[in-house]
Amino acid sequence: FYFRNKHRPFLLFVSLLHVHTPLVTTKKFQGRSRHGLYGDNVEEMDWMVGKWLLDVIDKEGLKNTTFIYFASDHGGSLEAHRGNAQFGGWNGIYKGGKGMGGWEGGIRVPGIVRWPGVFPAGTVINELTSLMDIFPTVVQLAGGAVPQDRVIDGRTLLPLLRGTVQHSGHEFMFHYCGAFLHAVRWHQKDSGTIWKAHYATPVFQPEASGACFGRGICPCFGEGVTHHDPPLLFDLSRDPSEANPLSADTEPL
Repeated sequence: FYFRNKHRPFLLFVSLLHVHTPLVTTKKFQGRSRHGLYGDNVEEMDWMVGKWLLDVIDKEGLKNTTFIYFASDHGGSLEAHRGNAQFGGWNGIYKGGKGMGGWEGGIRVPGIVRWPGVFPAGTVINELTSLMDIFPTVVQLAGGAVPQDRVIDGRTLLPLLRGTVQHSGHEFMFHYCGAFLHAVRWHQKDSGTIWKAHYATPVFQPEASGACFGRGICPCFGEGVTHHDPPLLFDLSRDPSEANPLSADTEPL
């Protein structure tokens, strides 16, 4: 692919099977990680991205002219276990996981960008963006324009990555579980506060587990969710773990 297209613009999309059950890992990488088979799978993915993609791009002299974006489509799947081994990843301080419409553990994933000729190395941007932003970003890089006859939910990432703006183009973000709106996030521009309202949340099984082990995956509607009226409200800028829902007493504003 690279050799056929290295002298002209190209778009390469790679969707890996790795870090997803059943964690297919070659013998070369089994037992290499301190974090079990999941860690082995992460290390093999890292090797594949480096060896098959980044090294080839560098060798072909495309390093400074190639925009690379690496991300995940969702957080770790907490229900994925084999015995006592966690097969679905780990979401750190963030509550919930894959398939849980609104909780941070299912939707907050890292994004890693590389473009040495344009973006300074080592920059950390703590702004929430969306995988929907890839479309307008690629269109802008290609010198095109997004359609004007419909609403485009994505926002180009280039101003944020270049440092010409300090905040994501998303003032509001809507978090769905299937076709059901579970949560909404508001980045209050004048204060920098990030508010998040949960209208529905999955019923965890067991209750304090933070996951739906009884069902295998959390449902989006019906008896498996709790509807909140008024919605649960969190200040993510102070409480990223969504541990302390606000009330009129704790947050008059």
